[in-house]
Amino acid sequence: MKQLATVAVVSLLLAGSISGQAPKRALTVEDYYRIKTIGDAQLSPNGQWVSYSLSTRIEDDNTTSTETYVVNADGSGTARRITHAGNNVASPRWTDDNLLSYTLAARVPSAIFIGGPATDARAPRANGARWKVAVDTPNATPVEAPAVPAGVTSADGKWIAQAKDGARSTPAAPAATEFEQRHADRFKGRTFDWMRFQADGQDYPTPDPRLRPAAEITIATVEGGTPKAITSLGMRPANVAWHPNGTVIAFTADEGWKNEQGYEHPDIYTVTTEGKVSRLTTDGYAWSSLAYSSDGRFLLAERTFGTDMIIKQRLNHGGSDDLILKSTAGGADINLTASWDLEPNAPRWSPDGRYVYFTAEKGGTTHLFRVAARADASVEQVTQGERRLNAITFDKAMTRIAYTVGTYDSPSELWTAGIDGKGERQLTNVSADIRAEIGITKTEQLTWKSNDGTAIEGWLTQPYGYDRTKGPYPLVVFNHGGPHSAVGYGFNFKQQYFAANGYFVLDTNFRSSTGYGDAFKWGTWGAWGTKDGQDVVSGIDHVLAAYPVDRARVATMGHSYGGFMTNWLITQYPDRFAAAASGAGISNWFSDYGTADIYRTKETEFFGAPWDERAIARMIAQSPLMQAGKVRTPTLFIQGEMDQRVPYEEGEQMYFAIKRQGVPAKMIQYAGQPHGISGHWNNVHRMLNELKWIDSYVKKGSATSTSARQ
Repeated sequence: MKQLATVAVVSLLLAGSISGQAPKRALTVEDYYRIKTIGDAQLSPNGQWVSYSLSTRIEDDNTTSTETYVVNADGSGTARRITHAGNNVASPRWTDDNLLSYTLAARVPSAIFIGGPATDARAPRANGARWKVAVDTPNATPVEAPAVPAGVTSADGKWIAQAKDGARSTPAAPAATEFEQRHADRFKGRTFDWMRFQADGQDYPTPDPRLRPAAEITIATVEGGTPKAITSLGMRPANVAWHPNGTVIAFTADEGWKNEQGYEHPDIYTVTTEGKVSRLTTDGYAWSSLAYSSDGRFLLAERTFGTDMIIKQRLNHGGSDDLILKSTAGGADINLTASWDLEPNAPRWSPDGRYVYFTAEKGGTTHLFRVAARADASVEQVTQGERRLNAITFDKAMTRIAYTVGTYDSPSELWTAGIDGKGERQLTNVSADIRAEIGITKTEQLTWKSNDGTAIEGWLTQPYGYDRTKGPYPLVVFNHGGPHSAVGYGFNFKQQYFAANGYFVLDTNFRSSTGYGDAFKWGTWGAWGTKDGQDVVSGIDHVLAAYPVDRARVATMGHSYGGFMTNWLITQYPDRFAAAASGAGISNWFSDYGTADIYRTKETEFFGAPWDERAIARMIAQSPLMQAGKVRTPTLFIQGEMDQRVPYEEGEQMYFAIKRQGVPAKMIQYAGQPHGISGHWNNVHRMLNELKWIDSYVKKGSATSTSARQ
């Protein structure tokens, strides 16, 4: 049977219009199901192949169909779809000998439902069996791949180390009389006595974390056999890393992991294969991402401020995220990023141990960086350009990289380049048909000065068919979540949908966003909404001064922190917005504490719990509910029924507060949905209703209210 089905890669279409070509049409909401997403790119160890998954949204049953492809890393030939007995496969991975390993695919449900029946069609998931096939052999027959032992393999390939759970303890049921037991059996509620009883996206209450079993470091030969425990610490190790000499293992563990009153602050430990344990850190930082250099001279680790450290030291800021080299010979630590003000992610050694490579956000971009493994080194940016490089993967020798590229103009495509960022090649063009047919509108980068002179970056997407002489146009302002995250280069269907319906769309990286340094990231500490709200409004003023936008027809929207920002803006600037759509936004910091699954944000960035004198005034001042009497903006509230990150009551309180004053308001509650409302049907339903709500107030009576198909 044929296992490799050949699919031609569509040739790259020229950007821009062709003389005599019919105008491209506006994007419609139906196009949501036409967008294909490239993900899970994997470069083969020998650097010759890149595998990737191609996902398609299926409207009929609310699932996602996934296909797996391989393509030559040098850009030659055509991409080939990998099938097994004519069916799609999933989860592509490469074996050490450059065979492609995969699982049998099944359509994946697009929504998570909690605490109630699902309303989507849940296709069965594939089983965990893996197969492997030689992709460079035509019509190769796949064979079943043996199960890969869990854990980390030693440099010589002979041993496997892992943190292995012990037996889970189950408390004995208390003694009860027959009468008591009958009533216990009749009980239909919930009983719990642990503090961390909730976690968004999980059933309520979550299992008692105190009953998690301890884990120990074990080693075993790769051929199998009974694992041998080499620690007896009674903790839960993570970040396991072998020393290249095969006699020492580094790991992180938190001695206070059972203390539900404290926050995690894992330290670094080492253990010899004979069981001798050493503790390397006791400084209160949180340590992760351990890896030894190839010569064994250094242990690389990522270090961040622990939440306990921030609270105990009563800091008015968070900390930096740094890459630290710990000398295995006992020398002083080397901070590789001490003079570099961004945040490193996914660090890894070069094979020769000379450099550490990592990715980082830089403004609205994401790129690959490196730093030499010495004290006086400076961080170098490897890749360049106004774009986001996502899911970077390396060959074994680290001579090549593969990645997807995000831009505002197109869904992501797959690219490859040398480890130095040179010799780039685009390997796929799966969205060529979308770009050829649909008029994806232009997005330009903006910078402006906020009230206090701080430079702010944002992006403005033009309305479909934009003609400066035909303005003024309406504007919708998007607010991102987090708050410690960032928006940037990447295709955003919802923003293009609003643009297709006649709106300018403004996206801002306000204060608290990542990618602009620590001072910018922590600039809203103690006053969420104040400076970042000024950043947004100053951005609106910048757009109003430079573009044909109608000041009376501006709307704002966002989800999570973007929902809070929306709630905040309509209380602080009641005359600036004609309409708003607030998704999962906090309105009351007092009620949020104890009902949300992340209380740490209040205990750090608000300086304490609701009974702490330093926190009380801040929580009052920064709660939109406390200033809801100012709201005049018609607002749509959107919330997941089972949201435990921003509980449903947060949206409900704000909805009632403005409804009580006669301000138009509407609530949409998505059944069984957690904080990140998911599911294709939900996403489309939400976009339709957000546009309809904002249109009804922003375009009412407007001569420019003609919109594309909704």
